[in-house]
Amino acid sequence: MAPTSIIDETKASVQQLPLDKKLDEQEVQNLIQKLASIGPVGSAQHNTKGRTGYDTEWVNKIPETTRQRYEKYGIDVSKGYPYIPTIDKIPKFVDEAFAIRNEEYPFIERGKNADPEKKALFGAAKDVINLTPYVGTEIVGLQLADLDDKQKDELALLIAERVVVFFKDQDLSPKKQLELGKYWGQVEVHPQANRIGPDYDGITVIWQDYFNEKGGLGLSFQRSRQGTSRWHGDLSHEFQTAGITHLHQDSIPDAGGETIWSSTYGAYDKLSPAFKEFLDGKTAIFKSAHVYLSRENPLKGPKHVEREHPIVRTHPATGWKYLFVNRSYTTRIVGLLPEESDAILNYLFSVIENNRDIQVTFSWQQKLPGLKSPSDAHKTYRGTSALWDNRIANHNVIHTNESIKGRHGTRVASLADAGYFDPDSKSQREALGLSLD
Repeated sequence: MAPTSIIDETKASVQQLPLDKKLDEQEVQNLIQKLASIGPVGSAQHNTKGRTGYDTEWVNKIPETTRQRYEKYGIDVSKGYPYIPTIDKIPKFVDEAFAIRNEEYPFIERGKNADPEKKALFGAAKDVINLTPYVGTEIVGLQLADLDDKQKDELALLIAERVVVFFKDQDLSPKKQLELGKYWGQVEVHPQANRIGPDYDGITVIWQDYFNEKGGLGLSFQRSRQGTSRWHGDLSHEFQTAGITHLHQDSIPDAGGETIWSSTYGAYDKLSPAFKEFLDGKTAIFKSAHVYLSRENPLKGPKHVEREHPIVRTHPATGWKYLFVNRSYTTRIVGLLPEESDAILNYLFSVIENNRDIQVTFSWQQKLPGLKSPSDAHKTYRGTSALWDNRIANHNVIHTNESIKGRHGTRVASLADAGYFDPDSKSQREALGLSLD
């Protein structure tokens, strides 16, 4: 996400106040407005001074295949790239950000009534490859841009069952990517995210090289676990959390940059019956990636948007229980002492992150280059898409300082249900008749 900050300016404002100075109500309001006018607070992970509007420097660094995609589909980047909303359109206070999406929005679980055999989707594909027994499937020979509604519904069910589904060799316009996202749910429009331009709300630019150089991400060989190179689940602080998330990579390095997804269906099934019983019905607090000012106490420091969700939830399409926590954004379990909460959450995180049999690792390249067969991927646009269900997945990008070079994509996240727990629902392995021993 885009790094913007007013932390340094806030400190400067505080230092200018006499130690014995007591502000009256009008002075407090004036100070609040001054702080708000400086700029958005931004990501809690980044430390550099903010920028909004078009970036006129990095437009010249757009990867060649990304530029081909944009030119083909009439996307004008002549004013600059990427684009961040102007200051007047970005919320400064946590209550403003909280209120953006704080009421239930009508949601249709598209996979719920889809053909369980997925005849329309599988019949049109050249091949369907399951990458592991229960996590990750690749669809071969089918263009996402050409799917009809029946195939989209079946794909939604497949994602709900397999956690993440991959499509290589894709020719996909950003507009079509956005249309797909809107079919599956309300598209998340992030108030601070990098995007293609002001007319492309809901399409987030994922460009780690840019975040690293311009945004102060600090990714290096010795500090390779920065940004998305940490286990996380996207948008878990939302009122209605992210369902199908679609990342389309239109520029891919010759090697490296793999992504790992872990199934939280599988993580739940790793737990003992007694531990499952303890967790069922409990809730946790989830924080946003970005931070904002507190209107009541703006000098106290930036605050996250926070929301409460069940730790164990039931997926509306499969009916399976899944574990809903992630290391980056789950902060505490409601009703427990801090040390109790930390111990339990750290154990749950370790189950999700350390069990390779509930994970899939994906290489985005169309074909890995060899010493005798060099890659031409950087010359001709051939995109790769991953579509996963954020409700039932944690993911982690294996970035190195080298593999972020030339890696660029666009992401569209469809918000799903607000999350619920059905005590009568079954776990994945129970529903499939598989042993837990």
